[in-house]
Amino acid sequence: MPDFIEPDRRRRLREQPIRRPNQWLQKLIQDTRVLYDTNITERIRFSRRGTECLLCRGTRMLCGKSSCPILAHFYSIAKGPSLAVDLSVEGSCPPEIFVGRFGYPKVFIGPMIPPLASDTSMLSTPELWFGKSIQEVIDMRSQLVRGKHLVKIDAPAKGLDRISWMVQELALASSPSDSEMMFTKKPTGTLTLSDNFLPFGPSAPIRSLDTGDYKVVEPIEKCFYDTDLKAEEGVLNSYRAGVRFSAIQRAFSLGVFGEAKRRRFVPTRWSITAVDSIISNTLMREVRRNPLITDYQVYEADNLSNRYLVLMMPDTWRYEWIEAWYPKTAWNPGAETVIYADHEPFQGRTTYSDMGGCYYSVRLAAAEKLSQLGRQAGVVALREAYPGYILPVGVWHAREGIRAALRSTPRKFSDLKEALNHISTRLKIPLEGWIETSALLRQALYQTKLSSFIR
Repeated sequence: MPDFIEPDRRRRLREQPIRRPNQWLQKLIQDTRVLYDTNITERIRFSRRGTECLLCRGTRMLCGKSSCPILAHFYSIAKGPSLAVDLSVEGSCPPEIFVGRFGYPKVFIGPMIPPLASDTSMLSTPELWFGKSIQEVIDMRSQLVRGKHLVKIDAPAKGLDRISWMVQELALASSPSDSEMMFTKKPTGTLTLSDNFLPFGPSAPIRSLDTGDYKVVEPIEKCFYDTDLKAEEGVLNSYRAGVRFSAIQRAFSLGVFGEAKRRRFVPTRWSITAVDSIISNTLMREVRRNPLITDYQVYEADNLSNRYLVLMMPDTWRYEWIEAWYPKTAWNPGAETVIYADHEPFQGRTTYSDMGGCYYSVRLAAAEKLSQLGRQAGVVALREAYPGYILPVGVWHAREGIRAALRSTPRKFSDLKEALNHISTRLKIPLEGWIETSALLRQALYQTKLSSFIR
């Protein structure tokens, strides 16, 4: 193991039991086995100019400390007044739910309810947040009070108690529901932050839950009552019907999709990557059959102190995601800018990306665009995270940032060097740093193709 892992910590990492998802979830995400590999720390030394913080992001404690000092710093920055919540909360559930992962295969599920009697749907729709500041996102999400109800993950197949049934019903909702939740003790905490899921406010175990009327997402409801439909087909049917990603992910997490005997609750952080992966894998199969684009295209967008650029090359499908983190940004506490990347060839990949959920969220956005164009291309997506990006707000920001970039009018170029020259004027890090880190750019620049010998 790397030297920065203390000896006692290395021993504990090797000996600790790792909870693995059941075969149902493993089959849906065939490229996630590294997530549950006790030797994941062995992979760090191979990351290009990476740091353990960027790979860990507060989830594996690879530094050997008992708690994450970066998360502690986040909370000190984001700390605000606690919600005035006693033993109950009454308000409009956006709808929003959360499924935890600790204790798997027994997990906490529950709704998130703000003490607001109004249209709260914005609180659970990150697709509408592009252009908002980090503070605005935190202000919205910190109003959500999370209820926790302990269940087995196979409860959707074997039978739900009243609270579980009501929580699952909320996964079908398309509008806020007037709700009341009572707790066994006063909710604690002011904010929960992660790079993998959306922030939320205090939480407490549920004593009772009541919900009012709401409209349903009809494509999801149809999949819910089709107990012979596989989960992957349910996700794709809902997506093709125009249902937002956030609603599909919520339903997937609550065991709404799948054959009756195979339905499961899926931890929120796993379900996000699962849905990103299911949809993008399907789109990529279609994209691989399309004709190539005819020029080099560069798209651009800025959001949350991040700059996103997408380079599309007239080549067969391949994909790379490159992140550059400035000092004092989330997950880079050091004094130097860190660049690291991961990529996949035409055939796709069979291992989970060290870069985590953002890799799959960006891949989905790129595959969506090519599917809409009816074209095929090699895609290199670039991100510069600037010092203003001080708090993690979930992988949605990468997906929506790239989607916004790909909605813009692209700059088009006849050759790669022209495109790279333009990119060099739009990013602060010198072009050489990106090329050194990028496998696909080096291939495009320096590798001679067989087609060049065919006249």
